[in-house]
Amino acid sequence: MKLATYTYDNRITCGLVTERGIIDIPSSSTGSVRPHSVKEILIRGESCLQQVKALADTAETFIDPADVRFLAPIPRPGKLLALAGNYTKHIIEGGKKLGLSDSPRTTTVPRPFLMPATAATGTQTEIPWPKYSNEVDYELELAVMIGRPVKCVSAAEALDCVAGYCIANDISARSVTFKADRAERPWDEFFDWLNGKWSDGFLPLGPSLTTPDELEDPNNLDMKLTVNGQIRQDANTSQMIFPVAEIISFVSHLMTLEPGDIIATGTPHGVGMATGQFLKPGDVIECKIEKLGTLVNTVGQKPERLYKPLTGP
Repeated sequence: MKLATYTYDNRITCGLVTERGIIDIPSSSTGSVRPHSVKEILIRGESCLQQVKALADTAETFIDPADVRFLAPIPRPGKLLALAGNYTKHIIEGGKKLGLSDSPRTTTVPRPFLMPATAATGTQTEIPWPKYSNEVDYELELAVMIGRPVKCVSAAEALDCVAGYCIANDISARSVTFKADRAERPWDEFFDWLNGKWSDGFLPLGPSLTTPDELEDPNNLDMKLTVNGQIRQDANTSQMIFPVAEIISFVSHLMTLEPGDIIATGTPHGVGMATGQFLKPGDVIECKIEKLGTLVNTVGQKPERLYKPLTGP
């Protein structure tokens, strides 16, 4: 089952994506309580999921996907997390920065970081060029959405907490304009890197949420990213250092995970930083992960003036 959030007929709504088109869930549901969002469906639990799934057999009206504007499966997730350095070749191509070894599984633990909800966007949207960077990069990732409240779950039970999977493109500003003429301080490299993850629209998600029953194994999915048709990343989720279940377990020991929270699980090798092939305005990025579809975004125009703090009155 594939669930999507989109705008249609001047309203934000949610739907079941089928081969015949999109079934609008609120208008196609029956009964006194009709779900109006993907998050509501997850909160209401298994009975609501089954109610939605049954619409595939009973619905009579379908919407052409070309007539909607897709949003992230949950437009403003409660928590957006991502993993730094979860593929060995990516760590190596990045020069093992920020203290990462090429085999962190034997030396350390997963490295999650938080992003603001305003970073989330959907497929077929333009990624705004941030006002504080000259170098913008792509990162194809498998994203996991949590389906129920979970705290301190074991890796053996972690996948039972998953609502579904989608594609993520963890866009990164590889440099920051405010670094110029600044005195070096401890942790500057880390915070500059972290700031580069926070810009609006920097985490495209989608095109829809695929429920776990459609995947045999989230850690065996082919993944590919192209820029203007040129292959830049080509890998498989089996190459993760820390697999999905271990990531969820680790993060759940740091914080309570709630329905709709999203974890992007790290990117494989092939990012622009390694070759100097950064994104340019107008570039079209296509991210594909087996059984999850294709996430397509265009890079926006670079601002005429970039941000330089503490230079004005």
